[in-house]
Amino acid sequence: MYPQSRMQRYRTTETIRRMLCETSVTADDLILPVFVIPGHARQESINAMPGVERLSVDLLASWSKDVLCHAVLIFGVPDENEKKEDASQAIAEGGLVPQAIAAIKTARPDITVITDICLCAYTSHGHCGVLCADSSVDNDRTLEMLARMSEVHAAAGADMVAPSGMMDGQVAAIRERLEKSGFHKTSIMAYAAKYASCFYGPFRDAAHSAPSFGDRRSYQIAPANRRQALRDALLDEAEGADWLMVKPAMPYLDVLSELRRETTLPLAAYQVSGEYAMLKQASKAGAFDERSAVLESITCIKRAGADVIITYYANDICEWLRQDADKR
Repeated sequence: MYPQSRMQRYRTTETIRRMLCETSVTADDLILPVFVIPGHARQESINAMPGVERLSVDLLASWSKDVLCHAVLIFGVPDENEKKEDASQAIAEGGLVPQAIAAIKTARPDITVITDICLCAYTSHGHCGVLCADSSVDNDRTLEMLARMSEVHAAAGADMVAPSGMMDGQVAAIRERLEKSGFHKTSIMAYAAKYASCFYGPFRDAAHSAPSFGDRRSYQIAPANRRQALRDALLDEAEGADWLMVKPAMPYLDVLSELRRETTLPLAAYQVSGEYAMLKQASKAGAFDERSAVLESITCIKRAGADVIITYYANDICEWLRQDADKR
């Protein structure tokens, strides 16, 4: 008890504070998302996400040389005329994402390439699967599409596929297809606890993937539910997922922390577009210093149990960490 115990002794100098740091973030902990579009020399800004752009495949070689972290997550964003009710472009062998994988792997073979596996950007209606006659999502028919999409991406050179559609059985279907096709080394990072969140708003603008009717609450988790999220995640583990993900990150740190106690699998957390946009706008308004707020938020996500963090700030964080190291 005080005065024998004085906690401030552990905080007296910068050196002591660094020695006793319990949670640290490095470039190895970060994954940078990228939005890929068709065409040539196309570079499109995203209004709600300053600093983030959609890029055509021909620009990815140059872009990838400036990536400071060691992994990227690819989202394909086809043009509107390529979107079909059956999402046929999602499984095209020469499609947008396979081209992007090849471009990045050729320019930067050291980068781990992860691809998002979902149909929402490829469907004319914007939902994450093929539809039944009553316009609800047909879970079981969608599984075949997701499995084929994963196979196509693995064949193109993806190191990891990340099914995000929250279809029941998606991990098992993908794992079975990858094994039968000989892609034994291709990992699955399951969007295991993906919430029906308003924080995806800027992403849906970026990926042109907002549903044209209804919403996704019939297949994504309600924000009020914690136990359900844990069950979803553990079912994905049982189906053969190599990684589990919680999305969004900051509003669901309790879920991330509890899942960390329930599994030994590596955990990812996605600092989503709405989190990024809030940090950008608040710092622009002078509410706080952007660098300090971003590093604090990322450290909190790591402290809660994430092994890796998907964030649009990945490059900035790597640069800030490098600057800090240079000062020492």
